[in-house]
Amino acid sequence: MTEKLGMVVSLFNYEITGEMSKKSLERANEVGVKIVKIIEVPGTFEIPLAVMTLLKDKNIDGVITLGTVIKGGTDHDTVVAHSVARKLLDLSIEYKKPVSLGISGPNITWQQSEKRIEEYAIRAVDSVVNMLRKI
Repeated sequence: MTEKLGMVVSLFNYEITGEMSKKSLERANEVGVKIVKIIEVPGTFEIPLAVMTLLKDKNIDGVITLGTVIKGGTDHDTVVAHSVARKLLDLSIEYKKPVSLGISGPNITWQQSEKRIEEYAIRAVDSVVNMLRKI
């Protein structure tokens, strides 16, 4: 049985997240899973609501999330990243389905985020797949 995954991609900083999305689709194919639904959201902060929508779908076994939260002039990046990470964990437990944290940041620069594109994209897929195959 092939696992069916959903994916949520932040459009903010799409030069980075768009590449993450492509790498995640490649990785999913490599490990033999299907990404059956992709939801694009305005920014990382909006990812949890889309994740909840996907988790409610009985045909989706787990959800990949992709985003980047780049450091600005305030602590906004830290607030967003921590809030989203906590909510994704809560949703995973509530729906008893794995949700990845393929979100780079906080406290990173644009250049650091670019360097993490492939690593985070692959890790986002692998974490969901590994959980599905172990639980």
